[in-house]
Amino acid sequence: MTAQRKVMLLVGAGQIGMAIARRMGYGMRILIGDKNPANAEAIAQTMTNAGFDCTTATLDLSSRDSIRAAIAKAQTMGEITMLVNAAGVSPSQAAVETILNVDLYGTAVLLEEVGKVIASGGVGVTISSQSGRRMKQLTPEEDEQLATTSAEELLSLELLQPANIRDTLHAYQLAKRCNEKRVMAESVRWGERGARINSISPGVIITPLAIDEFNGPRGDFYKNMFAKCPAGRPGTADEVANVAELLMSDRGTFITGTDVLVDGGATASYFYGPLRP
Repeated sequence: MTAQRKVMLLVGAGQIGMAIARRMGYGMRILIGDKNPANAEAIAQTMTNAGFDCTTATLDLSSRDSIRAAIAKAQTMGEITMLVNAAGVSPSQAAVETILNVDLYGTAVLLEEVGKVIASGGVGVTISSQSGRRMKQLTPEEDEQLATTSAEELLSLELLQPANIRDTLHAYQLAKRCNEKRVMAESVRWGERGARINSISPGVIITPLAIDEFNGPRGDFYKNMFAKCPAGRPGTADEVANVAELLMSDRGTFITGTDVLVDGGATASYFYGPLRP
């Protein structure tokens, strides 16, 4: 009897997601989901040409039905053993409502839905951001709300109401703080299935999204950030994949429910160095 093939669900057809999938997806079937089918096909073609087994699906992270449909398609390919969530929009790409619907609500739903079916021994990683570390600390009650409120009620929370959100950057910071807290809470549920989930918070990583930021209203801010961080440069998608490899491999089996900051020291400089406001 042939063993069931293992499946990786890659959400978000971008450079970081592809770097992680190339590092961890060999020998697996990979379903690449993205709201833009052309983006998914482009990443699938690149990876197929490198010997990976890829299929695509249209996946709108802001829609539970769309997430469920992609999961169902992945299950027809085999047993879901890995999740890589690298989808999202940046402060210069979208309005407050879109950021909250995609980066905050969508991630919460994805972790919840995959957590219902992830195989024993399975593992997931979701890409958050250093931005969640730079905002003003929330109260313990607010953090718990972000972690444990039903996904369908998240956007009704008082701290996520438009009157309490200053701009798209603030919305993005709140979304990424929520990502970290949801990972903590979901790791308990995933653990009941013998699976693990963690998040990674990158700093300035050279991707098309970052280039949009460089050319946007906060471009000078981001360029100054990597110039004055201890590393003195932006990062690469492969450096994020290095961390994902640790978290998702057998070497990371005692790591779950945590967030790893991969920002060249920018957050440290923001609080204690030349980037301090």
